[in-house]
Amino acid sequence: MQPRNMSMSGVVDLAAVKAAQEAKAKAEQARAQSAREGGAGAISPADLVIDVDEAGFERDVLQRSAEVPVVIDFWAEWCEPCKQLSPVLERLAVEYNGRFLLAKIDVDANQMLMQQFGIQGIPAVFAVVAGQALPLFQGAAGEAQIRQTLDQLVQVGEQRFGLTGLTVDPEAEPGGAPEASERPAGPHDGLLEAAVQALDSGDLSGAVQAYKNVLNEDPGNEEAKQGLAQAELLQRVQGVDPQQVRRDAADKPADVQAQIAAADLDLVGGHVEDAFGRLIETVQRTVGDDRDTVRMRLLELFEVVGPDDPRVIAARRALARALF
Repeated sequence: MQPRNMSMSGVVDLAAVKAAQEAKAKAEQARAQSAREGGAGAISPADLVIDVDEAGFERDVLQRSAEVPVVIDFWAEWCEPCKQLSPVLERLAVEYNGRFLLAKIDVDANQMLMQQFGIQGIPAVFAVVAGQALPLFQGAAGEAQIRQTLDQLVQVGEQRFGLTGLTVDPEAEPGGAPEASERPAGPHDGLLEAAVQALDSGDLSGAVQAYKNVLNEDPGNEEAKQGLAQAELLQRVQGVDPQQVRRDAADKPADVQAQIAAADLDLVGGHVEDAFGRLIETVQRTVGDDRDTVRMRLLELFEVVGPDDPRVIAARRALARALF
């Protein structure tokens, strides 16, 4: 089977924004705890490669993915290509020195996980970042291709989720990997959880109201701001005809609302740069109230993706140039 590369350009769009703030908070807490303990929590290089089964998947993969990107190697004893790929991944896990964790899953012993990931053949390599599963490649792959994919993964973890990796100490005893820390409960965690549950169940109006309830009490709550922007975006695109929206945008380049509607669809589809670029170009073509309407929608889309995302930072610069 030929390797099938999976683009990671849209990893942190709507699918992952709910997990981003929690992942950042957990990562920051882990770093702070390690600093308070004088560097405690370092792991041995041997702990960078772990065997995972169905019983330990939540603990060893999902929870750990809030600290570090977890690469999953699905393999089997009878799979000859696996015997070539797995040693390369294991060696790179040590070489990358804690920037990702390698979890090995024997598909023969863990059929349920294989089905959940929709795997049709092995070797298959996935990653989990902040609880979000990402397909990396399937089939045999060369080391140069693997390194390129891992570099992208590490960049996603660092820039979009604040995951700077694990502390590795060659002198640490194997088997000493720390348990994932629980984030201390905040004053609005109950309301935020209600908002997330409403969003997951498709109750967009309920999610919007729940996030607004948090912001009424805590106007600076970044998680609520981002969640509200996401829920409102999903409300706007609910029930629209994508083909008609795109036809209108193509036929009416000067129509502000047509361009805004198309930008919303771009973002929901993971085309972040396209959404930003469309609205920045519209800002350049408009004046007065129309320009301000486009600018405000662009700022809302920035909130959906997150202020630390490099695409947002670049688009803010482009917007400033367009305005001034």
